[in-house]
Amino acid sequence: GWFRRLLHKPKPSSVESSLNSSHSASSSPSSSSSARSSSSSATSSIPLSPVSAPDISASDSPRWGKSYDVCVCHSEGDLELAEELVSYLEGQPESLRCFLQLRDAVAGSALGTELCDAMRGSHCWVLLITPAFLRDPWCQFQMHQALVEAPMANGRTIPVLRGVDRREYPKELRNIYYISMVLKESSFRQIRDTVLRYLQDLCQSSTSGME
Repeated sequence: GWFRRLLHKPKPSSVESSLNSSHSASSSPSSSSSARSSSSSATSSIPLSPVSAPDISASDSPRWGKSYDVCVCHSEGDLELAEELVSYLEGQPESLRCFLQLRDAVAGSALGTELCDAMRGSHCWVLLITPAFLRDPWCQFQMHQALVEAPMANGRTIPVLRGVDRREYPKELRNIYYISMVLKESSFRQIRDTVLRYLQDLCQSSTSGME
């Protein structure tokens, strides 16, 4: 008897099943939307503080620990290009301090001593690598001095190629990315950005160390 009753048990109509399925389907977006609204309200209640770049010109900035921000290393034949670069960097809002040998070297001092002091007293070194640079022994001296001061490529040594094929790039600098000078304005801007990035990282690491 129970088996016969089971066979004759009425099945739910297709209309009811469709209503039930539509009801269950419509309920899930509302629940997810409420979850989204609650999560968004929770997120909006948390204040977000913008991350600002450290002030490299502050009175307590480690930037002032050295006499110069940039030492421009160039051959005598590239003096005009070096002067243009220095004029650009010093004219920026940050007033980057540059060492230019013929302008800033102390009269009567030994050339080697003056170049070493300029390298040690600068945060970054821009190497204007041209055909004349590759032939100049004092430029080679400055390049090796930069590698001695900062053997790891941490943004301090900034090679800039002009009129030099990539195959002529000094082997000593192969682990350091260089700037290829095609348009002066663009290259000058890249040099400035690289120097500022290094100074900001220097200030940031100094602040983190104090904390």
